[in-house]
Amino acid sequence: MSEGRTVSGPDSCSVISLDTDSVSDLIEWIRGRGRVLIVTHDNPDPDSIAAAVALRHLLLVKTGQDAVIAYGGVVGRSENRNMVELLEIPLVPICTLALDKFAVVCMVDTQPNAGNNSFPSGCPVHLVIDHHAPKSDLSQVCWVDIREHYGASATILYEYLCAQKVSINTRLATSLFYAIKSETQDLGREWSKADREAYRKLLPLSNNRILFDIIHPQVPREYFSAFRTAIENSLVYGPVLVFNLRRIENPDLVAELADFLLRQQGVDYVLGIGWFDGMQILSMRSLKADARLGEVIQQMVEGLGTAGGHGMVAGGQMRDMAEDESAQQELERLLTRRLFKALNLDSVPGEPLIADNA
Repeated sequence: MSEGRTVSGPDSCSVISLDTDSVSDLIEWIRGRGRVLIVTHDNPDPDSIAAAVALRHLLLVKTGQDAVIAYGGVVGRSENRNMVELLEIPLVPICTLALDKFAVVCMVDTQPNAGNNSFPSGCPVHLVIDHHAPKSDLSQVCWVDIREHYGASATILYEYLCAQKVSINTRLATSLFYAIKSETQDLGREWSKADREAYRKLLPLSNNRILFDIIHPQVPREYFSAFRTAIENSLVYGPVLVFNLRRIENPDLVAELADFLLRQQGVDYVLGIGWFDGMQILSMRSLKADARLGEVIQQMVEGLGTAGGHGMVAGGQMRDMAEDESAQQELERLLTRRLFKALNLDSVPGEPLIADNA
């Protein structure tokens, strides 16, 4: 891919990837252009963080330019905070930056107008690296590398580093390995051969003690309260489980509880809802490889918000949503109806996960 390449829309850029020569061209295109900004998605997870760190390392080694990594929202999950702290990852809240001072803007694990990042809509973006389907026309982006069949964006950046013969130190290896490990659930969910190869080669380069400390953080009491709320509010509709956390202090809890409640016997699909800072956070999980949750959740939030994902994992957000209990209950009912319609399932009465006399 060369400078100025355009794509006509989502269908045409869904399989774009940069080969070795194109990555070299990209690096030369960035060289000397000025300050570089790398944007993660809001409330960044390990994959978004590690991909950003790897891109920053690549550009620093190859061009001498030290990029700024910016994020919106919060780094909420205890594991993610441990990752940032123990691996000394420099993240900067995007709200503190003068964005017009950056000559090159890169997005990793997110895209322009995806609804899950805080970079202003309409401002130029020059590079997009992601493993999610395109959300909009990316023809104005100079460089696009979207690999939907990859399990993690971190794997794409690992291949960049290898192709450019850039050494990977222990901290970077640990970051990339943990990203692939968490994103693919230890290669058990939506992984590719490329993810497996990166996982295999990064493990011996990683710091096992730091990995243990990342994976086993201490958590506040509110963490356990969220589990209780999720369990008490869960309704089981045959193969579907829906829970509503109401107000949450950590937006990552919705996804974490969705993973946890997917263990319920007989449940194939989980929808989790939570309200955070004026925004409704949605998370979906499935055990079925053909669940196409990315498409399902987009149908569910049509006219309400934005969403995306893969076959077995998806997430969404709806801004400016009311927090009051009646509004939360009505939204839960609406999303549940839309979920059954999108899955083409017959509606059945919901039953509490925990019976009153349990």
